[in-house]
Formats: sequence, C-alpha cells, structure tokens
Amino acid sequence: MRTTTSSRRLDQWLGQASGLSRAQAQRAIRRGEVKVDGEPVTDPGRHVDADARVEFAGELLAVPQLRYFMLHKPAGVVCATEDRQHRTVLDLIDVPNKAGLHPAGRLDIDATGLVLVTDDGEWSHRITAPRHKVTKIYRVTLAEPLTDAAAAALATGVQLRGEPKRCAPAVLEQLGEREARLTIAEGKYHQVKRMLAAVGNHV
Repeated sequence: MRTTTSSRRLDQWLGQASGLSRAQAQRAIRRGEVKVDGEPVTDPGRHVDADARVEFAGELLAVPQLRYFMLHKPAGVVCATEDRQHRTVLDLIDVPNKAGLHPAGRLDIDATGLVLVTDDGEWSHRITAPRHKVTKIYRVTLAEPLTDAAAAALATGVQLRGEPKRCAPAVLEQLGEREARLTIAEGKYHQVKRMLAAVGNHV
C-alpha cells in the first residue's frame, strides 16, 4: 500500500478521517456539523485541499491519506464495492475504514489477476480512461488453437458486435498452441473474450 495526500471531496475527506460511511458523512455536512478552516460548510461535494483544517463535532481531524492497493483477484470475486451474491475485491482488503475505496478498472468474475484499488478518484480516472491509453496485459487460455488468420486479425483490430468502431490493434504473443499473452489499451465490456469470439475462438 502507498499513501499520499491530495485535494478531494469533503464527504470523502470526512469519511476517510472519521470512519463514517459516505452517506453518514454527507448527512453530517448538510447538518452543518463540519467546518473547513473555521467556516461551516454544508456542501458535501466541495473540494478540500490537503492542508485544510477540518473540524467535525468540535474536534480537529487528522489529514487522511489516499490509499493504493495491489491485490490478486481470485476467480469468483467481483470487481465492485458491494454485491449481494458474491465477494468483492474490497472484502479481500483488511483495513478498518473502506470509505471511498473502489477498483480502478475491473476483471470478470471468472478472471484472475492484478486489480488496483484506491480512494484516489483522479488517479483512478487517469489509469482507466481510454484516452490515456494505459496498457493492460492478459494471459488467455483458448478453447481452440489460435490460427494465423486470427492472430493477424487481432493485430490489426477486430470488429466487435454492437461497437461502432474496430478495436485498436492488440499486441499478441503466442505462448503455446492454445495460450497467448494479449496487450490492449482499451477497456470495452468483456473485451478480451469478445475479441477472441470475433475471430472464431473462445477464452
């Protein structure tokens, strides 16, 4: 885990510093129980600088630190903050206050691998927004041997059903007859599975 400080929403700031849930923090702010630099603030969405003095119920709060976790997601766990049917990646993190934590990106429930979890929304957006072209690497096991034609199609960009544009070209490294390493810089829904299905195979 790495920590740092930055500007963030007041409700997030209060939740991280006090242990309140986001909803509890928002109610406290709207009731006028929170002061920023000596002045009452009732807007939960107001951004607060890292060096601001925030008081809650008459007590000065310590500056909360933004958190960054790397974890290995096993199969059967979902990349969500809450789920009624399955364990989530937040259930795998043993910290006392999980307010604001969320996965930066996602893996399917049956996929395993690295997932990043943070409460830094700006950083999360920078690494997941398609325009920033942050690459992601997947190791896939295929139902059928990968043909030369399929490999060529992936390298030039395949057309997914329901998508207006072709996928950006993928970098493909064949590891075996039915195993490959695929590098992409997009994040379309079920993209890797759909890309392989588009060339007549299945992950």
